[in-house]
Amino acid sequence: MFLDRTKITIKAGNGGNGSSSFLHTAQTANGGPDGGEGGKGGDIIFVATKNLNTLYDFRFHKKFFAENGGNGGQRLKTGAKGKDVIIKVPCGTVLIDSKTNKIIADLFEDEMRFVALKGGEGGHGNAYYKSSIKQAPHFSQSGEETKSREVILELKTIADVGLIGYPNAGKSTLLSCISNANPKIANYPFTTLYPNLGFCEVKGQTFVAADIPGLIEGASEGQGLGHYFLKHIERVRLLLHLVDISESDGRDFIEDYKIINKELAGYSQELLKTPQLIILSKIDLLDEETLKERVRRFENEIGESYILLSGATYRGVEDIKLKTIELLSKLPKKPPLEIEEFNFDVKDKSSIIITRDDEGAFIVSGGRIDEFARGIVLSDTRSFAYFQKSLEKMGVIAMLKERGLKNGDTIKIKDAVFEYSE
Repeated sequence: MFLDRTKITIKAGNGGNGSSSFLHTAQTANGGPDGGEGGKGGDIIFVATKNLNTLYDFRFHKKFFAENGGNGGQRLKTGAKGKDVIIKVPCGTVLIDSKTNKIIADLFEDEMRFVALKGGEGGHGNAYYKSSIKQAPHFSQSGEETKSREVILELKTIADVGLIGYPNAGKSTLLSCISNANPKIANYPFTTLYPNLGFCEVKGQTFVAADIPGLIEGASEGQGLGHYFLKHIERVRLLLHLVDISESDGRDFIEDYKIINKELAGYSQELLKTPQLIILSKIDLLDEETLKERVRRFENEIGESYILLSGATYRGVEDIKLKTIELLSKLPKKPPLEIEEFNFDVKDKSSIIITRDDEGAFIVSGGRIDEFARGIVLSDTRSFAYFQKSLEKMGVIAMLKERGLKNGDTIKIKDAVFEYSE
């Protein structure tokens, strides 16, 4: 099954907690602090690979959590680093932040890597806090906690050439003639339900061609399957535009040509600028006189160069391959998407948020509180006294008073619940 857009949840690992321990040996019964540092949490890393061409693997696997860092140990032992999670995606996958809809990264080339989320930093052990004043600190720092994020993965097929045209124009047949692809071919609309990729070789030179599902009138406005797959030809350098000159489906072939270009323009003016090689297909279904008459009409009304094709007899196949290679040699590869600078992995270490619960208690939260509380042991009397004094310095008490704080009111911060008094 082909899948080219999906949403997943990712989360980097939390940092490990620092250790609070003291050296105890036969020689040093009252030794100093020797608590080690917590380990860093694992990262979330995306890697592009040419060995995939669909996002199908994400149909059921939608949550990716990296390993947490290990806690610090005695004798200055640092906790283990959490294992990274490597997420492999097809080349051409675009990562989008589901919250802001901003593009995070364009994994354009094989083996391209992107660190989407970095693991939390490990907490300091109590040995870190030893000083001339604090000879025996009894507290350590907890590891940095990370938050889960939602990311949209969208695949924009990486190919040099895109085959476009109405359903049944002969695209799948042509792809099977010029490449190693083996697409499903039948005489009914929407045979192709997803882009087929084919590897083509011509006189020692190669290119990748993609058979894009049939466009119809109104595709750029969401009609049919065409709109859904138009994004797959945004990156191609050359379009092979197949037009069924036999009119086997009862449509006017000149109108078919015009409508497809109209849909390209409706989707993107840049896409309309992509060079086209026009192929008048299914010529084996016409007698010579009818074929000549329709070719003359195309020359008079459209005036573009073209190649005649019969998939049944292979007439024109070699000409198409040679002309495609010739045109590609003059066309530069399209660059990756221009991405506005956007820090997806921003960590909040400054916010202070004050709310009230149903019972009227003040709840203090936010990034600055989380970061500060990492180095506080609320169960330790001295540490908690330092915590309360720091709230005053940080301006939290003043903010609470602006919200109506008075003697006897309850304040909740993290796991601590205490009564305020002047």
